[in-house]
Amino acid sequence: MEGEERDAEEVLGSTLTLERVAAAKQFIENHYKNQMKSIQERKERRWVLERKLASSDVPREEQINLIKDLERTETEFMRLRRHKICVDDFELLTIIGRGAYGEVRLCREKKSGNIYAMKKLKKSEMLSRGQVEHVKAERNLLAEVASHCIVKLYYSFQDADYLYLIMEYLPGGDMMTLLMREDTLSENVARFYIAQSVLAIESIHKHNYIHRDIKPDNLLLDKDGHMKLSDFGLCKPLDCRTLSTLDENEVMDDECIREPMDIDGRFADTANGSSWRSPREQLQHWQMNRRKLAFSTVGTPDYIAPEVLLKKGYGMECDWWSLGAIMYEMLVGYPPFYSDDPMTTCRKIVHWRHHLKFPDDSKLSIEARDLICGLLCDVEHRLGTGGAPQIKSHPWFMGTEWDKLYEMEAAFKPEVNGELDTQNFMKFDEIDPPTPAKGGPSRKMLLTPKDLNFVGYTYKNFDAIKAALRNSSSG
Repeated sequence: MEGEERDAEEVLGSTLTLERVAAAKQFIENHYKNQMKSIQERKERRWVLERKLASSDVPREEQINLIKDLERTETEFMRLRRHKICVDDFELLTIIGRGAYGEVRLCREKKSGNIYAMKKLKKSEMLSRGQVEHVKAERNLLAEVASHCIVKLYYSFQDADYLYLIMEYLPGGDMMTLLMREDTLSENVARFYIAQSVLAIESIHKHNYIHRDIKPDNLLLDKDGHMKLSDFGLCKPLDCRTLSTLDENEVMDDECIREPMDIDGRFADTANGSSWRSPREQLQHWQMNRRKLAFSTVGTPDYIAPEVLLKKGYGMECDWWSLGAIMYEMLVGYPPFYSDDPMTTCRKIVHWRHHLKFPDDSKLSIEARDLICGLLCDVEHRLGTGGAPQIKSHPWFMGTEWDKLYEMEAAFKPEVNGELDTQNFMKFDEIDPPTPAKGGPSRKMLLTPKDLNFVGYTYKNFDAIKAALRNSSSG
């Protein structure tokens, strides 16, 4: 008996040793890869600056000073990369978002005084719900895609229990709040925000990512009213497709919509069907329920493409369907397939030919209707299958200056009173008051099998250093 116990202990010991060896190996490989990438990026920044200066009229003395400034910033960046950043480096402020796996709150970096939005995710939840690949894809996308159309990531790090993303804070609120306040938007206002959404979706598709969760809640406004895409917790690299052999009739089975109902943990199946309502009643009913959804982790499937619900295999085209549903909501006041319960909504989406209708009293232009119908249709005929240029060239966008959208005055100017203003976000109560961190990440490589899932999660943005230096020099 003792021999069997000893053998079991030896097997367990050797298994743990192998797992730790694998974790250490991945840590070292990732560290080396990041070092090489850092050197290459440093060379590229120097090369870009020198080329820019060579083609400018900047005096020689000023050119030398600009190069010295870059070198000073690079030195600070190297110092920051060595610093093991942790949650104690930030003052935790108001909660501005809460989801199935964590929360988002306003925070202030103690050293620089900069204001950010901190997204905090519980590791154990990520592991138990199979979200590891999604959370890694979110971090990778934010680190890779440098676009003014998507929310900027400044830092990512972890401790024993949580993953953290430190992102820019956009105080203008989200499109959902704007729509709830305005009921509907004029075509000119809708055109501006749909156009900015096209640019945002195009920017992530160019990096071979699918967002999969395009909805008004994830379209954020900055202090000037310009829109940026956020929340990449469901994004996937383009080569990761969900394949199945289901047909439309099988969606009636609960199993057929289990994937989209589980991937973000937000959909609930209620038993109530929906009765017929006038467009005005539909609008009021949607707004009443939308506010409830905004305060819960239940969510809505109203923007999900039929091919995702059917699990037939899908690509970037599913994001363009979502954009069509948002455009419909902007102009009509509620989503095209809205129902009392998510199950009925899913059925309507799959059988969209029978349910895509425009209210008799809606005053949409022919071009607007045509674009919506070009987005809310089968994948084979959907606009955007050949890329964003197909959508940009649609007559509804005639006169849109695509390369100047983020330079011109926004269609809507939010009310923002200072950098800590959160009036454009929903209010959330503290469930658990912020507790002091258990110290920063250790320098020792005591990696556990759990840590192996999140090796390489840490990230520091070069632009964050430039912003901090600007603040310190002006302060």
